[in-house]
Amino acid sequence: MQLVLRLLTFCVWAALLGASGVLVSAPAKAQSCSLSITPLVFGNIDVTANAQVNATATATVSCTGSALLPVGVCIELGPGTGGGTSAANRALVNGANLLNYGLFSDAAASVPWGSSAWPAGGASAVGFNLTLSGSGTGSRSITIFGRIYSGQATAAPVPYTSTFSGIDARIRYGLLSFLLGCDLLTVTQSTSFTVSANVPATCRVTTSDLNFGSVGVLSAPHDAFTNLAPTCTNGTPYQIGLDGGLSGAANPTLRRMTKGSEIVTYGLYRNTARSLPFGNTLGVDTLAGMGTGLAQTTLVYGRVPAQVTPSPGAYTDTIQAIITY
Repeated sequence: MQLVLRLLTFCVWAALLGASGVLVSAPAKAQSCSLSITPLVFGNIDVTANAQVNATATATVSCTGSALLPVGVCIELGPGTGGGTSAANRALVNGANLLNYGLFSDAAASVPWGSSAWPAGGASAVGFNLTLSGSGTGSRSITIFGRIYSGQATAAPVPYTSTFSGIDARIRYGLLSFLLGCDLLTVTQSTSFTVSANVPATCRVTTSDLNFGSVGVLSAPHDAFTNLAPTCTNGTPYQIGLDGGLSGAANPTLRRMTKGSEIVTYGLYRNTARSLPFGNTLGVDTLAGMGTGLAQTTLVYGRVPAQVTPSPGAYTDTIQAIITY
């Protein structure tokens, strides 16, 4: 019996040892994964246009470990330094100024991107399984979709940011399928990235025609008015000027409507009494205001003074409204 036992022991070790006496099989490599995320840059945004703005970033996970083994990965995005009431309603900030946006896993912005570490976010992390190659490496990139919402016309014209780092920008991974739940993936790795947008000061102005109507004889003044609607970012000072028309009139009260070589003299004013001319000299005869982010309607008052009546017909002029801010 003793001889047989020694023979069996020798056979077992002979099967496990190579010619050099070193074990042939090695222990499995530990999986290791890293996360990188590019900046999400919305760029310049005209909030007064009242339109949503989209932008994207790219999250890349790179893993190494034993060949052909799958790695479960979950990418978690928290609220960032700007905070937020939910994953679909985060905030970019500049002091007390806020600009609301959301982060999503789809271009339609219907699936918010959250984190298991942020229950108030009301959204899940984004997960996938990554099978390593024969050389024990693998990577996958996923698009992060960002959307700044419309309806923020009164936002101040300043740069806005939110920074993600630590628990707000991390992966959880392990040798389990992500479908079993991100909480079962116990290894974490963090990165950092920023979300940014800039709201520049901007203005535009819309106009309406001024029509004095049909006049028989110009023996008395004839008045009419129209409106201008400037729209400027909140807190932006502006001045609106009206040029001299097609005749290049230097005096705002002596502009000219023409029909061929014939003229009808008229003036444009900033007040109903027609005592404040409306011209284009900054700080002198322009109309000053402060933007609110919304359209602000103001009136332009016109007067055709008494003058020699020219021949019948349509008399016109073209005025350019100029907004300086």
